[in-house]
Amino acid sequence: MLLSLPGVLLDDEVTSIRGLLKQAQWVDGRTTAGIQAATVKNNQQLAEPDPLLAQIRRIVMQALHRDPLFFSAVLPDKILPPFVNRYAGGTNHYGFHVDNAMRSMPDGSARVRADVSATLFLNDPEEYEGGELVIQDVFGEQRVKLKAGSMVIYPSTSVHAVTPVTSGERLASFMFIQSMVRDAAHRRMLFDMDMALVKLRQQHGELAEVVQLTGVYHNLLREWAL
Repeated sequence: MLLSLPGVLLDDEVTSIRGLLKQAQWVDGRTTAGIQAATVKNNQQLAEPDPLLAQIRRIVMQALHRDPLFFSAVLPDKILPPFVNRYAGGTNHYGFHVDNAMRSMPDGSARVRADVSATLFLNDPEEYEGGELVIQDVFGEQRVKLKAGSMVIYPSTSVHAVTPVTSGERLASFMFIQSMVRDAAHRRMLFDMDMALVKLRQQHGELAEVVQLTGVYHNLLREWAL
């Protein structure tokens, strides 16, 4: 499932992150790429030990934990701490690649299976030319370029790329999520059911039938969760 989530970050959170990034010391983005991806990756990112990255991660994780649409769509079990990257000048693109299936936590404490990938845009599309996230999957080829503070989630199994940024700079946070529900089709069915239940509650309140369907949702989640 590919889904755009508007307003994941509040405006003041975007402003805070942009302020922090004015102090950034960027490094070669290939440090976090797999063997195949490293051959086509040409961008910059914040280094793992950079204290700025820790501050930005706290802001982003706080936003994710309060976002009900993110939870419903992803059903997160583990989230690899978000990274921050930059595309501009001579380091301005990322060729077609597939994300690694397994990722290690920065402290080495655990591994995260990449079920869902996400890009959280940190500046507006008008600030740069190019820089589209191109995602190829069963839903066809999609080109994504969202407002600052908005996020796109998509299957980590997808082939994807970032087109060259020909002017300005593209700033984003990217992350990988292990879902409680490994099967993408099951996650999609649960998401559709959850969204339908939200609308039914808004229109009719807590009818007995709504309560019953809510039970079906949670029983399916119990059945499918790892």
